[in-house]
Amino acid sequence: MPLRFFLKQWLMPPGILFLLLLAAWWLRLRRPGLAAACFVLGLGGLWLMSLPLVVQQAARLLEGEPPLPEESWATLASRADAIVVLGAGRERGDPAWGGADQPSYLALERMRYAAQLAKVSGLPVLTSGGLHYGAPPSEARLMAERMQVDFGVRVTWEETASRTTWENAQFSAQVLQPLGIKRVVVVTQAWHMRRSRWSFEQAGFEVVPAPVGFLGRDHGRPFAGLLPESRAVWQSGLLLNEALGLLGYRLFY
Repeated sequence: MPLRFFLKQWLMPPGILFLLLLAAWWLRLRRPGLAAACFVLGLGGLWLMSLPLVVQQAARLLEGEPPLPEESWATLASRADAIVVLGAGRERGDPAWGGADQPSYLALERMRYAAQLAKVSGLPVLTSGGLHYGAPPSEARLMAERMQVDFGVRVTWEETASRTTWENAQFSAQVLQPLGIKRVVVVTQAWHMRRSRWSFEQAGFEVVPAPVGFLGRDHGRPFAGLLPESRAVWQSGLLLNEALGLLGYRLFY
C-alpha cells in the first residue's frame, strides 16, 4: 500500500507536473528544447488545474446523471429497497472532537443528502467503506455513528471491508442481496456517480442514482473563472482521478 500510494502521488497530477518542472530544470543546459517542452507542460498543467472554469467544464463531462427531483423522494420506496452511502475517506484525530477521526467533507455531503432521503422515504440505510488508513474505525462505522448523532438516522447495515468503488458494490451485494435487496439508491458525488452506478449494476443491483455535490454548475467566480484558485487544484485532481478510474474500470473489470 505505501508503494502504491507513493507511485500514484507522483504519476498523477499535480505530482507528475512537478516532476516535469524538475526535469525542465535538469535538462535546461543539455537539452534546452526538451526542457522547454517539459516546462510548458508542467507549468501549463498546473495553471489549468487551478482554474474554476476548467473544473466546471471537466465536471460537466463526468456528471452524466441528473439530480434526483425532490418531489420524487417520498416515492423512493416504490423504486428501491435500501439507500447505500459510499464512503469518501476520513480525517485523522480532530482535536475539536476529542481526537476522534471524522468523516471527510465529501463523506459529510453524502451523509447529509442520504439522511434527508431516508427521512422522507423511510428506506433503511447501508454505509459502505473500509479502513481508509488500515486501522479502525472503518469509514462505514464513522458514517453510521455521525448519521445517528448529527442527522438522527439509524444505519441498518455497515459494509466495512471495501477500499474501492468496485469493492463498495461487490461487498454491499454480499450484505444486501442475501436479504433479497437488489434495488438500491446509491448516494455519492455527481462526478463519481457514473462509475458507481456501473459498478453496482455489475454487482447485480438495480440502481436509482442520487448524485450530490455537483461541480459542473455555474462556478460564480469573477473574471469568468480564469484566475487561479487553490480549491480548483484539489477539485481538478478529484476529477482527473475519476476520469482515469472510469476508463480503468471499463478496461479491467
